[in-house]
Parts: sequence; C-alpha cells; structure tokens
Amino acid sequence: MKQSSTVIIIYTTFPNQNIAKKIITGLVKNKLAACGNIFRLHSVYRWKGKIESEPEYGAFIKTKNNLYRKVETYIKKKHPYEVPEIISWPIEKGLPQYLEWIDETTARR
Repeated sequence: MKQSSTVIIIYTTFPNQNIAKKIITGLVKNKLAACGNIFRLHSVYRWKGKIESEPEYGAFIKTKNNLYRKVETYIKKKHPYEVPEIISWPIEKGLPQYLEWIDETTARR
C-alpha cells in the first residue's frame, strides 16, 4: 500500500447503540470505512465546567488516512453531540490480507 493509502483507526463515541449503528452503517455504505466495531463503555469527563458520568457506545472505525476528512465531516454532520470525539491513529502493522481488504473495500479518493 502506498503512503496515501495508509490504514488508520478512527475512534469516536455515541450516546446510544442505534446512533452508532446508523452512522457506521452509513460510512460503510458510502465506502468511507471498511468496518466499525461498536462496544459499550462508560465515560467520565468535564463538560462546560461540570463533571459528567454517562454510559456511551464507542467505535473503532477502520479506513484509509486519505479518507479521514470525509469520515470526520460525515460523523460531525450526523452526530448529536456538540463536539463529538473523533480521533485517529495509524495502524503500523497488521495482517497484510486484512489491510488489503480495508484498502479494497473503501473509496479510492
């Protein structure tokens, strides 16, 4: 894979499972992501000067680095949070066939 096709993981959280499924399904249908893993979690954070403690759903979304901005825009447009958590990091190593599958199942540009 070329540098522009570097595979990344994008992490985000959602207020419930239905919203998580809807957004990740949209990303996969639009070939912006190969897949997403949704899991239940509990978040503790400071928001507008107050400590919050809420159940949420997290997601690991696998895609290519050159699609990051499109994924970010899609999530922000569909997400109910005022400031959704959207962070990413590169996958430095992985099963070559799996990384190729991510590359093949996402948009070329």
